[in-house]
Parts: sequence; C-alpha cells; structure tokens
Amino acid sequence: MLIGIPMEVKPQEFRVALTPAGADALVRAGHQVVVQNSAGLGSGFSDEEYAAAGARICDDPEEIFRTADMIVKVKEPQEEEYPLLRPGQILFTYLHLAPNRTLTRAMLDRRVTGIAYETVQFADGSLPLLAPMSEVAGRMSIQVGARLLEQTTGGRGVLLGGVPGVESAHVAVIGGGTVGTNALKMAVGLGAQVTVVDVSIERLTYLDDLFPDQVVTLASNPYNIARATQWADLVVGAVLIPGAIAPRLITEEMVRQMRPGSVIIDVAVDQGGIVETIDHTTTHQDPTYIKHGVIHYAVSNMPGAVPRTSTFALTNATLPYIQAIADHGAEEAMKLDPPLRRGLNTYMGKLTIASVGEIQGLPCTSSEDLF
Repeated sequence: MLIGIPMEVKPQEFRVALTPAGADALVRAGHQVVVQNSAGLGSGFSDEEYAAAGARICDDPEEIFRTADMIVKVKEPQEEEYPLLRPGQILFTYLHLAPNRTLTRAMLDRRVTGIAYETVQFADGSLPLLAPMSEVAGRMSIQVGARLLEQTTGGRGVLLGGVPGVESAHVAVIGGGTVGTNALKMAVGLGAQVTVVDVSIERLTYLDDLFPDQVVTLASNPYNIARATQWADLVVGAVLIPGAIAPRLITEEMVRQMRPGSVIIDVAVDQGGIVETIDHTTTHQDPTYIKHGVIHYAVSNMPGAVPRTSTFALTNATLPYIQAIADHGAEEAMKLDPPLRRGLNTYMGKLTIASVGEIQGLPCTSSEDLF
C-alpha cells in the first residue's frame, strides 16, 4: 500500500503523523511511504531522516493526495484540503466531525473512508489513539494555566503551588478521564489545592485512591460545578463524549461568579467545549481572550505546542493500526479488529457514526451493514 504523509496545514500545527522510525517499519513490511518535504521539521525530523528510513520525499501535496491509497494525518482536513480527497481513499486522522458539518459533508461528498483516531475504542470504553494526546493536553493544561495566572499575562498574579505561609492556588478539573487525571497529576505535583468533578462515582473513587488526601472529589451536578469553579484560580475543562459534542457544563453565570484574572482552559474545545463563554477556538499564536474578567484559553490543538513529544507518542499508538490497514486493506483490517471498526466515521458516501448523525440530522448506516 502507498501511504501518504502530508504536511499539516492547520495554523501552528507542528506535529507530523509519522516518525522516521514509523516510516522504516512500514517500508520494512513492504509498503511505500511518501512524505511531503519539510513535514517533519516542526517535530525535529529532517527529510534526510525519512529518506534514510526508505520514504520518498515529495514537494507536491496534491501528488501525495492523488497517489496515496491511505493518507495519514494528525488533524482533520482543512478546507483547502477538501478538494484533494478522492473516492475510496482511506483517511486516518483525528476528525472530530460532531461540531463540523462542513467537514462531514465534504467527507461524504468525496466518498472517503474516514477512520478517526478519537473513535477507535476498546470494549471497555477506552480510547487508545486519543489517550496519548489527552495525556499531553492534560499535563499542558496545568503548565499553560500556571503561566496564564502570572500578572504579566493578565492573570491574578498567583503562583500555583504557593510558598510557605502563603496559600496555594485553587484548581478545579471538570472531568476525571485521561485529560483530567493527567491534569491532576501536574496540579498536585506543583502543590495546588485541587478539586475534581466527574459524573462517575466509580471514577471518583479511583481518583480518591490515586491521590489520597490530595484531591477533593465531587459528583457532577450544576451545584457542585458552580461551587468548584467559583473560587478556582484555574479551571480545566476535561469532559469527552466519544464522537459527540461536549456538554455545556460551565454556564455563563458560573463564569461571571469567578474572580477577575482567573483562568479557564477548555481542553474539550475541539469537540465544541464545555464552557458557554467559549464561542470560538483560538490558536497558539493568539491563544486567549477575556470575558467577564476571566482569561479563556481555547486552543484546539494544544499538543501541537510540544510537537516532538506529541509525534512520538502519537506514532507509538497509531503505527500498529496503520500497519494493519496497510497489510490487509481497510475493510479486512476492521473486520479483524472491532476497536478499529468503531473508528469508522464515513464510508463510500455514508455516515457510520450514530452520534454525529443525531447531532447533524443525517442518516447513519452501521458499518456492520456495509461490509
């Protein structure tokens, strides 16, 4: 199979979909890999490293899309890439279709076999290809939040961990999944006072055991979310419903009750976000805006700021699936691997993920009925 790795065109997206080691593994397995020139530079990988691994370097992204059987990316196609997609082509990347009707329509119109990293799902509900970037984003949320709390960036002038004799900052994490757990690790490690809110009592029990006497756990309801956010210096939105738009759990009134100079980082913004006052995404170049005196950070590709770490972590997770698709073809690979089959979002002009169909009012066909 010919596997194409184009350069990411989303603003300030420095990750690349495959490391040179990943390219080497695919070439050794008998496949062809074509990489757009300079695609890996943002992650610290030169064209020479890819060439040494057996990949072909190509200057023309249109050629890559035109010739590749499978396109492997990091972020969802941008509008300028829609015309490059072609019928029957496999696209393996983060898609996040639920809040993006335009992309959904393009995928259906172009009859693309779209497999989304974020909806590949094990039987226990875990998301193996979303997990590595959730780990990065969760840890970054505290790192970024600590900086935004500095007065030089408009924050309250609070040191997250405090110092002896001075109260440390309050951090509220809404959602106790992979993002939330990694945010907790960083916040607790820096000495902050931390509260986590989650809908699952079982998950809260796990987190209480993981962070004994270090984290306050609250069951998710509007009253507790309002309590947790009102006095927080830093709020992290960490709620995910696979394949669906994130619920708006933090209302505008809750934001009004927060103190001036406090910070909200909504990691769920690429799925619509959980904060009512976040009505648009931001970029690494211009990451924040202020509403009701509160700093809002709504960057939809947070891990893109640490691309080398992120690219290694992503390739570690995706490479076995890329190789399985390349070895067997998309349909057979999905028949052999139910979690991969759950990742299918579009196929030959049909939508195959029910949650997106419900949100966008589109008919949905089960993959079981297609092949």
